[in-house]
Amino acid sequence: MGQKTKTVLALSLPIQIILVKWIGSYPNVVEDYYSNGLYLFISKTLRLLLGWIPFSVGDLLYTILIVLALSYLYKHWKSIKTKPLLFLKDIVVVLSIAYFAFHFLWGMNYYRQPITWKLSIEKEYTLEELIDFTQYLAENTNDYQMEITGDSLAAVQIPYSRREIFQKTEEGYIKLQKDYPDFEYYNHSLKASIYSIPLTYMGYGGYLNPFTNEAQVNGIMPFFRLPAVSGHEVGHQLGYSAEDATNFIGFLVTSNSDDVYFRYSAYNHALGYCLSDLARKDESKSKEIIAQLNPGVKKNYQELRNFWEGYQNPMEPIFKSIFNTFLKVNNQKDGILSYNSVVGLMINHHKKTG
Repeated sequence: MGQKTKTVLALSLPIQIILVKWIGSYPNVVEDYYSNGLYLFISKTLRLLLGWIPFSVGDLLYTILIVLALSYLYKHWKSIKTKPLLFLKDIVVVLSIAYFAFHFLWGMNYYRQPITWKLSIEKEYTLEELIDFTQYLAENTNDYQMEITGDSLAAVQIPYSRREIFQKTEEGYIKLQKDYPDFEYYNHSLKASIYSIPLTYMGYGGYLNPFTNEAQVNGIMPFFRLPAVSGHEVGHQLGYSAEDATNFIGFLVTSNSDDVYFRYSAYNHALGYCLSDLARKDESKSKEIIAQLNPGVKKNYQELRNFWEGYQNPMEPIFKSIFNTFLKVNNQKDGILSYNSVVGLMINHHKKTG
């Protein structure tokens, strides 16, 4: 690549940033022409091309890029030291290309209309509504745990392989789209990440690769949580970038599944969010509901807690801080706290649908 071309690409970065922010200030335009237009073609094409491949092409791509970057630094270290401005230009060129690819292939979804607009529901709720809904989730979680195990003392163990969970997730979306046509999902591209162990150290259950449109899940996390996480990551594939929206979509698809293990995963996951929210607002009521949970349900929560605690490290808060900043830069003002906003979505949807 010639220096003139590099200069043009480098200078285009600030122009791209301004253009993205300007287009993003018109969410209806993004919703109609990108999220429900161009992006649908992009995502379906990428899923069709890469979904059948059993491993993560995106993770492999990242690995190759890291190796090439390290190789470049090793081979050109002397010229980098003597001509640092040219090296800086190369970095800006790479950022410019990545910025364009990110927003063209997926990232403009951060600026679409929120899911509250799509489903005509609100996020606000009262403490009384939170208590009632948390109680409802606790009762259903207990019921599904008993239906599966027949013993209130036994933790739920999902008998499926990851591949079967991914297949059942796609089937759940096919069922859900009968009531929610916007959630149409075919040709799934849902995979366990090659980097599941690093993801765990960073504290993440999964992510969407915006360049290959592969939904990646943490393949080593407890399986009873995997259906909820899979449903969440597919929500990102459908073009919903906000974390509360994809948490909510994941709850919808798993709670409406024909499979009792998926329904248990949905209610168990949702209950965790509501109990955390309730503990901040009425700790005594939160403890009262926790005391009502079957010992088997508590064992699953303890299993999940032990899993994450086993990978705690000093770097995790740094990774979370970086992700928090990334979300805020990309039009999610609540940052990482936006995950918890799913509570309001679930409560108001429950009120609306009964």
